[in-house]
Amino acid sequence: MNISGERDVGEIILSDGDVVDAMAHISGYLDISSEDFRLLSHLAHHNAIDRLVGSIRAESLMRTGLPVLSDNMVLDQAAQIIVASGLKGLPVAGQHGKIIGMLTETDFLRRLKVNSFLELMLRLISDNGELEHRYHETRVAEAMTAPAVCVEASAGFREVLEAFRHHGGRSMPVVDQNGALLGLLLRKDFLLALKLDVPL
Repeated sequence: MNISGERDVGEIILSDGDVVDAMAHISGYLDISSEDFRLLSHLAHHNAIDRLVGSIRAESLMRTGLPVLSDNMVLDQAAQIIVASGLKGLPVAGQHGKIIGMLTETDFLRRLKVNSFLELMLRLISDNGELEHRYHETRVAEAMTAPAVCVEASAGFREVLEAFRHHGGRSMPVVDQNGALLGLLLRKDFLLALKLDVPL
């Protein structure tokens, strides 16, 4: 059972068999139904998660001092900035500095109609190293993933997790109340902070 209607992170939903078996291992008389036992288990799990991750905030995990791409920038210039950053993608700002999208390696692959860099390499080999796409003429706004899924600096564990669930990207912009970039939260940094044994 889940009071909020959403499944908690890592929580295993107990079956009636699980509950009955667990109760059978407790000696003496238990004045509790299997439904009450399940509710108690859920609440205990919920409280434990809050205790362990309650202090996590996006601002404490985000990376700062990163460049921001302009939506009017051409793709070859944007690619150079992304490579220099050492990341797989960067936020894109529109007018007034508001974050409107993300430009990632995946977006470049999509423009080239390939699914991986290995596939791209094979195409380059077969085409003698030539690309049909003209990156120096294409604007970032035409290739970026938009809108960007963002969180504010004060976002806690559950809000960050829910935001990551809404997109499959490796990073997420952290913005102020006006939508301007404060930092970038990497999925791997978030998982490492939780000490979760999840593939990055």
